[in-house]
Order: sequence, then structure tokens, then C-alpha cells
Amino acid sequence: MKKTALITGASSGIGKEFAKIHAEKGGDLIIVARSEDKLNELKNELQQAHNVQVIVIAKDLTDTNAPKEIYEELNAANIEVDYLINNAGFGGIGRFDKRDLEKDLSMIQLNITALTALTHYFLQDFVARNTGKILNVSSTASFMPGPMQAVYYATKAYVTSFSNAIAEELHDTNISVTTLMPGATETDFGKTSGMDKTELFENTASPRTVAEDGYNSMLESDLDVISGITFSQKILMKLLPFIPKKTMLKRIRKMQEV
Repeated sequence: MKKTALITGASSGIGKEFAKIHAEKGGDLIIVARSEDKLNELKNELQQAHNVQVIVIAKDLTDTNAPKEIYEELNAANIEVDYLINNAGFGGIGRFDKRDLEKDLSMIQLNITALTALTHYFLQDFVARNTGKILNVSSTASFMPGPMQAVYYATKAYVTSFSNAIAEELHDTNISVTTLMPGATETDFGKTSGMDKTELFENTASPRTVAEDGYNSMLESDLDVISGITFSQKILMKLLPFIPKKTMLKRIRKMQEV
């Protein structure tokens, strides 16, 4: 049976790769992002190549009403979602007191509030049917505080904690919640956040590889998956619990200074 996946942030990067992977497997899609032109271009590409149905929803998820509007629109059309992939998100670099507060509040709205609302709306349907899969895209940034990206790192810590918690709440159901934690990935994120000029983005992972790791882990109902990090970064991740916090914070700050 065909599975329908709703993917946010689907117009580029990892989200676009999620859409391609799902279509390649014969699944129907609901793709969400701000850019209607890019979504329609992707829709035409996937429908022609894979004979799947693709629904475009052009929404800005920094709008507080957007998650509810998406849910109600699909509900009114009697469209059931089998996989929810909360991929949309953005970051921004700079000292917190010098950054534009409105941009940081929009980041919280997108990275935390929209993800939480969409999960809530569609999870209720999953529970009613006792089936469904959720993939929430977090980041390896969720493991530590992030000087020079204080708000972004904090939003991703929320995503990982929230996702793991509800995964356990659903332990006696046929519903899974998987958290994808990519490292630095070759997407528009680096350019829009300013991170492409930092040491952290010197070695970036392929968005296709990261998307495959996340999608496959979702199918396997894994709890967490880390993707797109170098060997030295893997060692650092293992050492994090043993590094004095002030030392760790100083190192992260230096890695993210432009």
C-alpha cells in the first residue's frame, strides 16, 4: 500500500532529498515550504519520474496559524498522512545580544513551535489508527550549548528531548518517533545562517546521504540517528561528557566565530 509523507522544508536541501527518496519508493507526498515555485517544480519532476501524487502547500511556518491550517486543509480533503517528516528549520550566527531578536523569535517559532504543533495534530490521527511514523530533524548541536548560535542550539536540544520523550510515551503503540541529528551538511542552511564561513562547515556531508540515513532509520523505527559527521567529530561526541564545560564552550565558540 502506498504511504503518504508530509515533508516540511521540502523545497531544498535535506527536505528535497526526503521527497525524492519517498517518491522513488512509490509513495505519495505532501510537500510544504514557503516557495511555491520551487515546490511546483519538484512536484512536476517527481510526478513525471515516479508516477506518484504530490500535493503542494505553500506556507510560511513562522506564521503561528500555519500548522493548524495545514492540518485542517488536509483533514477537509480526507487526506491521511502516514509519515510526518518535520524538516523545516533555520539558524543564525552571532552574539545573542547583537542579533536581531525578531529573527531569533522566528527561529523558535519554526524550529520548536511549528514542529510541536504539527506533531500534535498528526499524532492524534496516528494514535486513532494505531499506525504512523514521525521523523523530526534535530542536529548534533542538540548535544551541547552553542556559543555564537545560542538560540539555534537550544531549539535543537528541545527537538531531541521532545522527540525522545514522546517516543517513549508511545512505547505500547505501532507508532514510532525518530530523531535525525545531522552534522554540518551541504545545504542552503550554511549560507543563510552564515555558518559556511566557519571552521565547523569546512567538511560538509551530502544532503542525500543524511536524508537516506534519516529516512531508513524512520522505517526501522529507530530512536536516534546521527549522520554526516567526520571521524574526528565522532571522537569529540564521545568525549563530550568528560570535557569540562567551560573548555567545551570555548572550543565551540572558536569553531563558530567568523
